[in-house]
Amino acid sequence: MPRRLAILCLSATMPLGLCAAQRPSLRFSGQAIALLTTTNAVPGGATLTEGRLVQPVLMLEGAALGDHLQLHAMGDFEGWTIQHGQLATGAYGEGYYDRRHPHTYVHELMFTGGDLLGRWDGDVVVSLSAGKGFAPFGTDDPMSRPPMLYPANHHLAQILERAVAVTAITAGKVTLEGGTFNGDEPEYPSQWPKWNRFGDSWALRASGRPVSGLEAQVSRAHVHSPEHRQGAGTDQEKWSASARWERAVAGRPAYALAEWARTAEAGGAYLLHSALVEGAYGLGRYRPYFRLERTDRTEDQRVFGEPFRSVRPHLDSSILGITRWTISTLGAQVRAWRRGAVAFSPTAEVAFANVAKVGGGVFDPQVFYGRTSFATLTVGIRADWGMGGHRMGYYRGTPMAEPMTMPMDHQHPEP
Repeated sequence: MPRRLAILCLSATMPLGLCAAQRPSLRFSGQAIALLTTTNAVPGGATLTEGRLVQPVLMLEGAALGDHLQLHAMGDFEGWTIQHGQLATGAYGEGYYDRRHPHTYVHELMFTGGDLLGRWDGDVVVSLSAGKGFAPFGTDDPMSRPPMLYPANHHLAQILERAVAVTAITAGKVTLEGGTFNGDEPEYPSQWPKWNRFGDSWALRASGRPVSGLEAQVSRAHVHSPEHRQGAGTDQEKWSASARWERAVAGRPAYALAEWARTAEAGGAYLLHSALVEGAYGLGRYRPYFRLERTDRTEDQRVFGEPFRSVRPHLDSSILGITRWTISTLGAQVRAWRRGAVAFSPTAEVAFANVAKVGGGVFDPQVFYGRTSFATLTVGIRADWGMGGHRMGYYRGTPMAEPMTMPMDHQHPEP
């Protein structure tokens, strides 16, 4: 091996593409948001205010052998900072309700063998990836999108933190991805996937970029017993379709996403739908954004004395009904300070929500919450350290230097 291939290129501020093409390279980045949330979406009709440090993450991206071997790794420390979850109206998943659960400490650890045909400049790129990460299904992780609070459809629109193997084939502007993984969801932050369940679930995604700045995808997944770790729970059949657009408008960066998701559980006994649109526009130091969402969720039996938590393991007999959440979010972010790759951005957003009962079941939101309309106000400061480049959940084996159309940083261009 030539001597220069052993040189290590470390950079927290420069993209990997600035390193010599054949040199191993590493890139570090990080993010955290200190926020205060007040909401009346609280069981029993109360109002609750909480301060939390959310999304405290460190990311490592690496490449070697001319980008043919790639590493995507992220540590998430929410198990320390939001042990009891984060207030988030309408959110649910992994045993939490109206709170977002903490993600696992190893959020992503994926190795990719890229361009196995050895033709970076050819029409077809084939890659194989394996590790712990995202199944090839749905849309971008909400962590990489403008609003601070996650949408209610997080567990309908993404499948994450699984032991997964993915094959991706890119031909021109079209990419086909297929993956197999374990169906069980994590039950606490330090938990690893149940390895003997690897391969009991699968996902497929087809995506394309018909014109510059526009990406569309459709995906399908079968998830075996996600909420019962031993595999005795109900299965989910999932669909997702979306279009994401990002271009400069009047010289300013603009972003928009429209997505639809559908999950059928217990052989179609429970049907959950979601429709969401969101967008943002850069105005110098300022970045206003919005999100409109309508999402269904199952209502499970709650833990006695802990109305934000449901009984686990989840079984179909514990579902008490379905509710539909309509949530409108408006917010704005301002870049207050920036030096190189480090930026601090105060952010404020307000969300108005309405909940309605869908179909039968014994769950009555008016009785449970004491109201059916809610308001949530969140203010915070986002700290970024070079969070740009990799889109979590996309292991396509293309060169690491290739610009991503949805960078993970939330910084704005200098006015």
